[in-house]
Amino acid sequence: MSKLSENVHSTLNQIPKFKLFNFSQYALKFPDVIQLTLGEPDFNTPDHIKLAAIKAIINNHTRYAPQRGIPALLNAISADVEQKLGLHYDPKDEIIVTNGVTEGCYATIMALANPGDIFLLPTPGFPMYVADVAIAGAEIVEIDISKDNFKLTPQLLQKYLDKYGDRVKGLIMVNPSNPTGVAMNQAELDALADVIRGKNIFVISDEIYNCLWYEDEIGSIAKALPEQTIMFNGFSKTYCMTGWRIGYICAPREISAQIFKVHCFALTDTVTFVQDAAIEALVNGQYDCLPMKKAYIDRRDYICDALAKMGWEHPFPQGAFYVFAKAPEFLEQDDEKLAYDLINNAKIAVAPGSYFGKGGEHYLRFSYAISLDDIKIAMERLKKYTAERKLQ
Repeated sequence: MSKLSENVHSTLNQIPKFKLFNFSQYALKFPDVIQLTLGEPDFNTPDHIKLAAIKAIINNHTRYAPQRGIPALLNAISADVEQKLGLHYDPKDEIIVTNGVTEGCYATIMALANPGDIFLLPTPGFPMYVADVAIAGAEIVEIDISKDNFKLTPQLLQKYLDKYGDRVKGLIMVNPSNPTGVAMNQAELDALADVIRGKNIFVISDEIYNCLWYEDEIGSIAKALPEQTIMFNGFSKTYCMTGWRIGYICAPREISAQIFKVHCFALTDTVTFVQDAAIEALVNGQYDCLPMKKAYIDRRDYICDALAKMGWEHPFPQGAFYVFAKAPEFLEQDDEKLAYDLINNAKIAVAPGSYFGKGGEHYLRFSYAISLDDIKIAMERLKKYTAERKLQ
């Protein structure tokens, strides 16, 4: 008699393990280890946002919400996107409120993918998309961008389009990048848009870090290619609302209508009073992220300077809150082994670069979404560890 566990959807056997999550859970077992693994702001949700949710609960705003989202929130999202990017999305049929960007990604991939389709993912990149595409029965093709300053170039993109032709269904972009912190400016995004304009290719643009640009103006490929772009964003990073689980999708109405079908059956709706909190964030929280942004810049500059002095090479982060650093040659070059050794012998936890796909080998991702005081202690521990290994 066969095991019931063997009688599941055949695709699930091909789903890669979420190694980053497992590693982070392992690191949390050690209370004396400084955690530079997860991309979760150490700041609290602003009080005015929390109070808006409390008020909504007291006022019994706790029933089912419209499946696309509360009209007031849809209107607020539309206004915010237009103010920041100059793009107009109709709140009635071009925006969907989701259970974080994670659900938005899943609903979108399920709506787009057919068996045999290919989705291009510049790597190192966030691994969630690999699993979503595999669940949908399609295929991820990784584009190693590590030799191009961790940016996808038009020439490299064209090479992959030539190779895979009509099988390419989508290009997945995360900008600024997780794990590198590298941000592509508008001119660079415009050049990529020119390569795929008019082709039957969707651009899935994850812009969850768009409030955390440090150098240039906010760029978005949706500005160059709105008719082909499906844009994700949310409240986790800008407003420190990671546990609230709320995000949104902006897309042309014909595409939005298809994604909405998946969203409806995967998730009845998004929590009503959380949507009220999100309205408060967008309407009255426009400046909430500014002190956080300043703190992130100070942390970035400190950690980059410390790593450089130790011989760790890395691209300079222009956004998000990560440094993606290459281990010096005298250290263990298996990044996973090195990361585990750092937990055990240096009491710091950083994410192995290979978890983020091709081009991440020999790198480690340092998250600076922790206090500067903890970063200073972590860098002292790493300095001691690096110096000791160099002498061996």
